[in-house]
Parts: sequence; C-alpha cells; structure tokens
Amino acid sequence: MTDTPTPVLAPATFQRRLLDWFDEHGRHDLPWQRGRTPYRVWVSEIMLQQTQVATVIPYFERFMVRFPDVRSLAAADQDEVLHLWTGLGYYARGRNLHKAARVVVDEHGGEFPLHSLEEMAALPGIGRSTAGAIVAQSQGRRAVILDGNVKRSLSRLHAVPGWPGRPAVERRLWQLAEHYTPHERLADYTQAMMDLGATLCRRGTPECGRCPFNDVCLAHAHGEERRFPEPKPRKALPTRTTRMLLLRDASGRVLLEQRPPSGLWGGLWSLPQFDDASGLEAWLDVHAPGSELAPTWPPFTHVFSHFRLEITLQPARVKRLDSIGETRRWYDPDNPDAVGLAAPVKALLASLAPFTLDTPPGP
Repeated sequence: MTDTPTPVLAPATFQRRLLDWFDEHGRHDLPWQRGRTPYRVWVSEIMLQQTQVATVIPYFERFMVRFPDVRSLAAADQDEVLHLWTGLGYYARGRNLHKAARVVVDEHGGEFPLHSLEEMAALPGIGRSTAGAIVAQSQGRRAVILDGNVKRSLSRLHAVPGWPGRPAVERRLWQLAEHYTPHERLADYTQAMMDLGATLCRRGTPECGRCPFNDVCLAHAHGEERRFPEPKPRKALPTRTTRMLLLRDASGRVLLEQRPPSGLWGGLWSLPQFDDASGLEAWLDVHAPGSELAPTWPPFTHVFSHFRLEITLQPARVKRLDSIGETRRWYDPDNPDAVGLAAPVKALLASLAPFTLDTPPGP
C-alpha cells in the first residue's frame, strides 16, 4: 500500500463535477451565507461541529441577534452565552467560542488573524479544518478543509482503509483534500464539499445514484459504501452513578449549583451532585437542616460520548438554608433565568410544574 491513495480524478475534473452539482443542488441560502463575515462563518462552523444544519439554524439566528459581532460576544458573561447554547450539546464548543472571542478582542484588536491559518487554528476550539473553512468562506482564499463530511466522502471515493481518527489515515485524507482543493471559487467549493457529505454521501444510507462521482467511487464500485469510513474501534461505555438533589423552597424555586469551569457540564448550572445518598444527606444536615425528604425518583441514564451517567434524583423541601454561596442560586421554573443549563437538568426543570415533591409517574 502506498502512503497516499492514488487520486481517482484530476483536480480540475473533480472540481468541475463538484461545482456543477453544487450550482444545481447545493445549499445557497443558509443564514451564515447572507452577509458573510469571518465572525458569522466562525460561529456557524463551531455550531455545525457534530450538529446538523437544520438544528443549528435557529440557534445561529438567535445567537446573531444577541451577539452580532465578536466584541459583543467577548463582552458577554459566560452564563448568557451558555444559555443561548443550551440544547446544542458539546458545551465545550460554547465555552471555547466565548474564550476565542476574548482572545480575538484582547490580542488581535477585534479582528480575526486571517492572514495566518496557524494563528487561526490556535484560537480556542478552532483547529486546522475550521480555520480553513473560515478563511475560504469569508475571504475566498485557498484553504483546505477536512471536516467529518469531507472525511466520509473522500474515504468512500478512495476506499481509504482505517478509522480517520488514526493519524496515518487522517494524514492520507488531508493529502487528498489538498490535491482536490482549487484556487478559485473557494467559498463555493468548501460549501460544496460539506454539502456533498451532508446531503448525498451520508452516514449509513448514501444516495449514490445522485452522486456526481458514482462512476469513479471505489467504495461504490465494490458495494462497500457502508464499510467506509471505518468506525472508531468500539469500547464498552462505562457507567457512572450520581445523586442529584432537587431542593425546593416554599415557593417552588429550585436550588442550582454552577459546575466547575472545566469537566462535565463545565460552567453550566445543574442540580447539586453527590456520589451517594450519605454524602447528599450530610450536605443537607450542614446547609439545610430539617429539610423534608421525599422518595427518590426512578433512576434515568444520560449518555455521553465516553460514558453513561445513571442519575438518581432526590427531591427535598427546604425549611431553611443557611447560605447559598456564590456558586449557587435559586431558580424559578415558571420564570426561568437566562442561564446555561445541563441538558437533562433543563428537561427536568421544564417538567416540574405544578410544584410537587411526588415521584413522577412512569420510568
């Protein structure tokens, strides 16, 4: 096997086929394509990491209303940023977006360092492919991208063996992406490559009959579209357990606690968490003595990429709380604050009206 799979088409032929298809079938009116700026492209690219376009659009539009430029984003509190991010998942993206905005303002005078892909890639949460997408789409300059959609399309087109997360496989794919990237129509080309993977060369069920490369695709020629790209080697997901305290006062407000800035749900607001029932009850004895406990709710599981979290909810009614502290707050589910919430906590809080300590019906 050679280090690089032999390209199946000359660059000019590949580009012509792709752009002809894009002109007729591609997506030309996405919100971030209107009034295209480095800032708008950047926000959209971060939101689109591991999230589909249809999901991202309303989040992007709300985000632009509140944070129309990088300076307004940099000046915001993280709580407000994460509040607008709630529901998109992968919250490190939102935290890094906020961090990167502050770096751009503090270290680059409010202007993205578009002259250097290396400096762009060094901004929090960006990396090589996203930097290329921002430069290509906002400036029309030649820059190579290799997001998940492009990896999938090139892996199938060339039947590239191996999981793309392995350095050697990723290196082959970057070489192919470099080979095909043109010097003109860069904004259209990068969008076309992403559209090809998102709308035709999809995971599981690609629409090969409509693909402009179905006559030269090596995976299609052998009926092995689903083999490529090869999946990440599977490991059994470990299960962790936690107790969450649903502590409410007489008016039905819920006590929330801000998570540490990094790690699980970093920077988001959640219910106070404990390793076990004894730890939870010991905390209540110190901070909320005399609290009334109700039966625990049935455990439920929240699945992360690398583990499963089994959550047991302990409802309680507080009689007095000696001190809330700076990292805790009372939250009114009927008049919610604009704060970032961990996804399962957001869903749980939305289900709390009317105020009750009873165990909810069903699992």
